[in-house]
Amino acid sequence: MAENNTTKSNGQISVQDAQVAVVMVPLPAQGHLNQLLHLSRLITSYNIPVHYVGATPHIRQVKLRVHGFDPVTTKNLHFHEFPTPPFENPPPNPNASHKFPNHILPLLYATIHFREPVCSLVNQLLGANHRRVIVIYDSLMTWVLEDIPAIPNAECYRFNSFSAFYMFSSYWEAKGKPFQPETEIFEDIISRENCATPELWELWNKQGSLEGKICSGELYNTSRVIEGSYLDLVAKETNGLNLWAIGPFNPLLSEQNKDSNKQHQTLYWLDKQETNSVIYVSFGSTTTLSNKEIKELAIGLEKSMQKFIWVLRDADKGDVFAGEERRAQLPEGYEERIKGRGIIERDWAPQLEILAHPSTGGFMSHCGWNSCMESISMGVPIAAWPMHSDQPRNSQLVTKVLKTGLTVRHWARRDELVASEIVENAVRTLMASPEGDEMRKRASELSIAVKQSVMDGEGYGAEMNSFIAHITRELSHQN
Repeated sequence: MAENNTTKSNGQISVQDAQVAVVMVPLPAQGHLNQLLHLSRLITSYNIPVHYVGATPHIRQVKLRVHGFDPVTTKNLHFHEFPTPPFENPPPNPNASHKFPNHILPLLYATIHFREPVCSLVNQLLGANHRRVIVIYDSLMTWVLEDIPAIPNAECYRFNSFSAFYMFSSYWEAKGKPFQPETEIFEDIISRENCATPELWELWNKQGSLEGKICSGELYNTSRVIEGSYLDLVAKETNGLNLWAIGPFNPLLSEQNKDSNKQHQTLYWLDKQETNSVIYVSFGSTTTLSNKEIKELAIGLEKSMQKFIWVLRDADKGDVFAGEERRAQLPEGYEERIKGRGIIERDWAPQLEILAHPSTGGFMSHCGWNSCMESISMGVPIAAWPMHSDQPRNSQLVTKVLKTGLTVRHWARRDELVASEIVENAVRTLMASPEGDEMRKRASELSIAVKQSVMDGEGYGAEMNSFIAHITRELSHQN
């Protein structure tokens, strides 16, 4: 992305013509950074300037990994690099007893130091001819905004980086799991307390008490076509708090650069494959597989006799540019045996472009919400292998509600090694069976419906237009 739109923490902001400005405060983890970068692009298309904040390595990270749209279309997007004190940057542990990336918690705690510079930025924007500043913040960045409600004409809107299905199921669980319509699907989901570590819940609870003082409304990276009933149920639980389902954030028609010098190697290879013949295997930026898991997955993919692209890399560290990466070992002679049928990608891969490619017919995924939305948008069914956090419940939405995928590893058996036979059978079912064809058909139909919902009306769909109208409304005496 354009480097001349980056502002250091002590830099001055030029006066903008727009009367409203947006400050974007993402959690510094790739799926969160990526979703709010895409949202920033959408908001700038309404001629509203967006100021995207973060630590220097994470601004660099999000620019390096951006995919799916042309950076020159984001002239109203400004990056601000804020300092953080030194924090621990341990590597992920492939043999940890749980899959939650506890190694990034020191980074998450370091974000409290954004509190003063974010407050300063908001005040500076209000002094630069903006009549209102809107702060959109990740739900795990609440503590950064504690000072904002005291600033006249500043409003905060929480971005929920997970599905409405997950959000409502959490409300339902907290109320003691009462019987009511739409909850039958939750019964075999283990308590969400077991989907992450005590350290994460401690961090979450430290911020939860601030929400009522800060939040003016909620944003979801989803669509009513996908989660309409669960969005309505969430709205009932939040006592009339404004809620907008303004996704998908990612471009619905990939704007990949066809310049032969810039196209990624995986896309060259996909160009030579048949339609819907390749399964894409990636477990996101917060999952690290053990050597035993890698071996079983490798054997399962090989025995399936299906074509595949496998992104084989460890979870991100707090600073992805610091330190060496583990190079996971594959069975001896493996890459030679799969040559022509599979690709092992050990670096960052352009996931959105891969999912958008007509040769891609399936996605083995951890079911992080960012990946779910990209897969739904592009009409690709999922082989669900949830690892932690909201992922087990997202996998339920995909497999049981939307019926656009199948389960590789059931959450109740998360402590068991997934054998190669399970991987083999899941891949064959998704890619080479009538059952898989039906899932692909439903995924394609859902993708068409989502795209149509965005095309209805001017701008980026009715919900986004409603949110933009809300934040640009006339200034009242109460603001």
